[in-house]
Amino acid sequence: MDTVTLLKELIKVDSSSMEKANELVEYISNYLKEKGLKGEIIENNGYKSYVLVIGQGEKTIVLNGHVDVVPGKTDQFNPLEIDGRVYGRGSADMKSGCVAMINTMISLSKREPACKVMMQIVSDEESGGFNCSKYLVDQGYIGDFVICTEPTNLKLSTQAKGFMRLDVETRGLSAHACRPWQGRNAILKGIDNYNTISKLPIMQISSEIYESSTVTLSMIKGGDIYNKVPDESILGLDIRFIPSLHPYDIIDDIEKAVKGKVVLKALGYPINTPVDNSYIKDFIKAIESIDKSKKVKIVGQHGSSDARFFASKGIPVIEFGPVGADWHGDKEYVDIESIYQLEKILEAFIRSF
Repeated sequence: MDTVTLLKELIKVDSSSMEKANELVEYISNYLKEKGLKGEIIENNGYKSYVLVIGQGEKTIVLNGHVDVVPGKTDQFNPLEIDGRVYGRGSADMKSGCVAMINTMISLSKREPACKVMMQIVSDEESGGFNCSKYLVDQGYIGDFVICTEPTNLKLSTQAKGFMRLDVETRGLSAHACRPWQGRNAILKGIDNYNTISKLPIMQISSEIYESSTVTLSMIKGGDIYNKVPDESILGLDIRFIPSLHPYDIIDDIEKAVKGKVVLKALGYPINTPVDNSYIKDFIKAIESIDKSKKVKIVGQHGSSDARFFASKGIPVIEFGPVGADWHGDKEYVDIESIYQLEKILEAFIRSF
């Protein structure tokens, strides 16, 4: 099956549920088995991961990707090929990256590489990655260098922001809505807290790649009836912080600045792989060997991915994937030629390892 045909077959499956994402993991396992490559399926809390290892040597390269997707419209699971692009849910994020990894493993198996290559296909990245990639990392399925083929438009991503989700609980004083001056509106006080957090000096710190960290007011809960001043509110905040910051320094500054209780709901650490890392230098050489006219651009990701689980263990990790646009959107697509380029770059890097 060629690259485009395989990609279309994967897109046809609405893998926004655990059951259907697991179905794709099984499909890939059977597909590779027909090619003479036998991996293992690892299940954790109902979620399935596929792990295939080829090659010999002291060093191990890990290729990691996910086949689960965010929900989409029905027609997005009918892939369309138009003007060198494949449209459909998961085309860019990230079934095309998985196809590139699969084809790379098939090609590498024809002449064994001088290192171990471990491919991981997981089924729960979009819901946090805790049952698959994190589980695999915790169980020792790791290596010396990790490549996540998330869509990066063939730019080399060595950094990613960390994230935290906070609740800010604010108390006020209830009163009749016709006499609001007799109460203290907890919703308005909560919004004041949000504005205070947004303006904190620690949130304005920049880096070479990022202008600043960001604070998004994602949820507001408060009030239970129209004719009463609300006496409590909860603000849900999504904070994406630059890699040079420590999350607990941010939390400490927030707790000192706001009038209310701060509750940490979730935390994901950033990625910050040094660009002078020897594996990074070799990967850049591999990119340049495939496209001699290409100037490699180093970028950082605003969003999070399963790459963070490897980075938390001190393993150098990058994100590098095909060209596309509108992932999680209605017009998601991937550029076909960029998938072929990705396959060539992955193989060139591994062959030279």
